[in-house]
Amino acid sequence: MIALFALTSCTSSSQQGNAPIPSEIEAGQQGDSSAIPTPLPTRPSYKPGELVDYTAQDGDTLPALAKRFNTTIDEILEANPQIPRNATTMPPGMPMNIPIYYRALWGSPFQIIPDHAFVNSPSGTGFSTAAFVAAQSGWLKDYRAYISGEWKSGAELVDYVAINYSINPRLLLAILEYQGGALTQPEPPVSKKVLGLERLFWDTPYLQLVLAANVLNNGYYGWRIGSLIEFEDGESIIIRPDPWQNAGSVALQYYYSRMFTGDEYNHAVGFNGLAHTYETFFGNPWDEEITFIPGSLQQPELLLPFPSDQTWSFTGGPHTGWGTGEPFSALDFAPPSEQSGCVPANPENYATAVADGLVVRSSIDGVALDLDRDGNERTGWVIYYLHLATNQRAPLGSDLKAGDIIGYPSCEGGRSTGTHVHVARKYNGEWIVADSAIPFVLSGWTVHNGGSAYLGTLTKGGLTVIACECGDAYTAISGNYP
Repeated sequence: MIALFALTSCTSSSQQGNAPIPSEIEAGQQGDSSAIPTPLPTRPSYKPGELVDYTAQDGDTLPALAKRFNTTIDEILEANPQIPRNATTMPPGMPMNIPIYYRALWGSPFQIIPDHAFVNSPSGTGFSTAAFVAAQSGWLKDYRAYISGEWKSGAELVDYVAINYSINPRLLLAILEYQGGALTQPEPPVSKKVLGLERLFWDTPYLQLVLAANVLNNGYYGWRIGSLIEFEDGESIIIRPDPWQNAGSVALQYYYSRMFTGDEYNHAVGFNGLAHTYETFFGNPWDEEITFIPGSLQQPELLLPFPSDQTWSFTGGPHTGWGTGEPFSALDFAPPSEQSGCVPANPENYATAVADGLVVRSSIDGVALDLDRDGNERTGWVIYYLHLATNQRAPLGSDLKAGDIIGYPSCEGGRSTGTHVHVARKYNGEWIVADSAIPFVLSGWTVHNGGSAYLGTLTKGGLTVIACECGDAYTAISGNYP
C-alpha cells in the first residue's frame, strides 16, 4: 500500500485537481482568457458524508483537506485505503474520494494560478525581472526607492520582495500591472496607494507591494494548512473558497477581498481579471509542467542550529518566516548570556549549519543554506537564517558541513528584542510550516504550536522544552541529549 502511494507521487503537478464540474469552466480554468466566460455553476447541497471526487494537488495534506471539506481525517482514510495513516503530502494527480459535509456560500471553482507560479519556485528559474521590466513601457521601469541604505530600481524592488517573501516575481509584476498599470502606463494611478491597501504612511508603490506580499502569504498558507476556510470582504460579505481550490488561487481571492467588493472583486478573481493579465505577459502558467511539492515529502535530517555541546534557550516557537502572520515556519534560539537584550554573543556561542549545504544568499536580510548545493534558492530544501551578525557571517558561496559556523546570533535584520537566531525551512521556494504534516525536527526535537505566534514546545522522548523569551530553565535545550 505504501509503495503504491509512493509511486503515484511521480505524477506531474501540472495536472489540475479539481472540481468535478469541468464543462462550463474548462477553458477558463486552463487560463484561456480568450474564451467567452459562461456563468460558473454552483455546488449542490451534498448529503452529509457523500463521497465526492477529488484529484490531489501540490502540497495537499490530510489535515487541510479535512478542514476544507468539513470532514475528518479518519473519514478520508476510510474512503481511501491506499493512503497510509502517516502520509505527509498527497501525490499530485492522485484520485481521491472525500466525504463532504456541505457548507453554504462556497465560492468560485475557477482556479486563477497554480501554486508553482505563486511561490518563488523552480518555475521562476532563468526569469530576469530587470530585463523584463526594461523591455516594458510602463512607469515601473523608471521607479526608484531608497531601501536598506541604497537606491533600488523598480525591478530590484520586485526581486527584493519576491526573495524575502518567497513569492514569484512574475505574479508580483502582474499584480502591479492589473491594479497600477506598472508595465504599460506612463504614470502610476492618481491615488498614492497603488494597490489600494490601507496602512498609515505605507503609501508608496514599494511599501504597497510589501503589504500585498504579506497579505498574499497569509492567504496562501492559511489555505495550505486549513486554518483559512472563510473570510469577509470590505462589506462584511462572507467568502468561503471552494473546497477544490488550490492555495495560490485562494491567496489571490483573499488578497482581492481586502480592497474589492461585488463585481470588482468577481472580475479580479475571474477569467478576465488577474489571470488574464498574467497570461498576457507571461503565458499560461498551467501549461508549465513542474514537480513542485511531491507526494510523501520528508524533511532531511537536521541538527539544532548551535554547537551540540552547548545549551541554548528556545525563545520563539512557531512564527512567521518573514513578515507578519502566516506562515508559522520559523523558530528562535538564543545563546547563553548574563545579560538580556541585544548584546554581542560570546565567541564560542555561534550559530551552526543544521546540515551540509551551500550558502546561496548572505546579507542582513538573511542567509540561505541550499542543501542540494545547486546554487538555486528556489529548488530543493533550503534552510533560512535571520539575525546573523554581519561580522563573521558565512559569505556567499561558502560550502558548509553540518555543525560548521554560519554566523553569530544578533539583533541585526528585522525586529528583535534580544540576541538570537531565527531558523526556517523552505522546499522548492515554499515555506514549510513548522507544526505540520512535515514537522520541523532538529536533532530529534519535534516542534509543536502554542496558543499564538512565538509560543509552543519542542519534544523529544519524555522531555518537553517550552518556548519563552524569558530564557528560563524550562527553555533550555541541548544537542547532547541522546
